[in-house]
Amino acid sequence: MKTVITYGTFDLLHVGHINILRRAKAMGDYLIVAISSDEFNALKGKKAYYSFADRKEILEAIKYVDKVIPEDNWEQKVQDVQKYNVDQFVMGHDWEGKFDFLAEHCEVTYLPRTEGISTTKIKEDLMTQAQK
Repeated sequence: MKTVITYGTFDLLHVGHINILRRAKAMGDYLIVAISSDEFNALKGKKAYYSFADRKEILEAIKYVDKVIPEDNWEQKVQDVQKYNVDQFVMGHDWEGKFDFLAEHCEVTYLPRTEGISTTKIKEDLMTQAQK
């Protein structure tokens, strides 16, 4: 069995999220999604619309996702890869090069992001519409 892992906040779920989850799952048999905890988001200066518990429940309902775990800090990736016997680490290409250090533990792949969509863009579009 080939285990794949990816990380993210996964707030305001959109087609870009579904695309990366589908493509990550296609790379193996078992997909683990590590989502940023509310506390970790606060440390990063981010605020998700949905709570960790809600984001976890939403992701668990997606057919591509086999397991959802919390991401509590930047440093836990090596421990997660070892703990879950991960074969493949997957992230969007906007992170290219940032996680190459994991290559000594598993394969590292950066997938192209879906053009024209992001949670940041959705939030910006909603703010623009609200101001009209």
